[in-house]
Amino acid sequence: MLLRLREKLTQATPIAPLITFRILFGLLMMVGAIRFMQQGWIERLYLQPEFFFKYFGFEWVQPLSESGMYVLLGVIALSAGLVAVGLFYRAAILVFFCSFTYLELIDATNYLNHYYLVILLAFLLLFLPANRAFSLDARLGLVEKKSQVPRWTILILIAQLSIVYTCAGIAKINPDWLFRAMPLKVWLAERTELPVLGTFFKFSIAPYIFSWAGMLYDVSIAYFLLNKKTRPFAYLAVIVFHLTTKILFNIGLFPLIMITSTLIFFPAETHQRLLGYIGYKTPNVHTSWNPGPFVSKSLAGIFALYFSVQVFMPFRHYLYPGNVLWTEEGYRFSWRVMLVEKHGMCTFTVKDEKTGRTQEIVNGNYLNVFQEKQMCIQPDFILQFAHHVAAEYQTKHGFQNPEVYVQAYVALNGRTSQPFIDPKVNLAQIKDSFAPKSWIIKQNF
Repeated sequence: MLLRLREKLTQATPIAPLITFRILFGLLMMVGAIRFMQQGWIERLYLQPEFFFKYFGFEWVQPLSESGMYVLLGVIALSAGLVAVGLFYRAAILVFFCSFTYLELIDATNYLNHYYLVILLAFLLLFLPANRAFSLDARLGLVEKKSQVPRWTILILIAQLSIVYTCAGIAKINPDWLFRAMPLKVWLAERTELPVLGTFFKFSIAPYIFSWAGMLYDVSIAYFLLNKKTRPFAYLAVIVFHLTTKILFNIGLFPLIMITSTLIFFPAETHQRLLGYIGYKTPNVHTSWNPGPFVSKSLAGIFALYFSVQVFMPFRHYLYPGNVLWTEEGYRFSWRVMLVEKHGMCTFTVKDEKTGRTQEIVNGNYLNVFQEKQMCIQPDFILQFAHHVAAEYQTKHGFQNPEVYVQAYVALNGRTSQPFIDPKVNLAQIKDSFAPKSWIIKQNF
């Protein structure tokens, strides 16, 4: 069985799907980076804030100067453009991967699922020969032209997208989404002024229909895209679904990323026809890319580890007590898309252990509105901010062994506000880790 599997994975197949994926991915990322600069998001997200929240283990990542941030986005745009045209492809995709990842590590409050997906797809493209045909590298003789590639080079992209969809669907199988239609009940009620769809949103059953349809779509769409008979109808569903979410919600380039990426499910003949409109000619002589036995074994190990992590991450929340929608332990990097509507309020108090002197903190003196909103609903951000306050009051205000306490309340998916963090815990003494956070007040939802 293993031999048959290996034979299927290494079977030669036309390179066209990789070419389509490379071009569309590069163009979207280039447009996204330019749009990011034009919208003024560099100033709002990376220059105006005085404090930045970090991912655990990446506290060392800091923003650059104003000119440095513009150079960073320029590098992202340029490298993405080079990926699209296939010029210096290996270097370009490496630079894109590193620079885009660096940008996303600067402030964890900017986390979005599709940014994470972009990083993963760029990582996979590092290992794929997507420049071996219909590229400037091939035209200029910088790489040897190849018309075929092993099937696994396409299947790993299909596997990644299948994990995203399936895990997003499984995450929607929860009482709030299916039986309370939350948070869609709140969001759709705010969009009743939309033409046509807005009229439908006035009916109380509408959010339930959208909730169940969204869950069924996510858990099944990869299967229907893999099935030759259902693939055209499934891709039509992909277009309708993502264009609808684009109309209803402000989720950036995510719908376009998914619409273009899922073209990888189509056979090579489809890609050859599409590429033919921009000058691609199907070669008469077929030459196949072969990475060699040593490289193949190394790649097999890398991808085995990679996909093991990808399968583990969405389900790691079972290692933590409580509802993941409330505690957010194991929430990020798990394809939990649009599952929560949370509002929080945090009041921090710093206390001088020696004198007993206390001071209530004005969060706005350190954070912008967006950062404060994100911080008040995410425990690790609350802990980071408490440590920052303690350090500042020790160095600038002379507090001895400052203690930091917080009164935090959060409302989840239309419920009344509930206590979130144990107000008796001195957060300045708590060290962040992957261990369960006992200082989160668990609620029975």
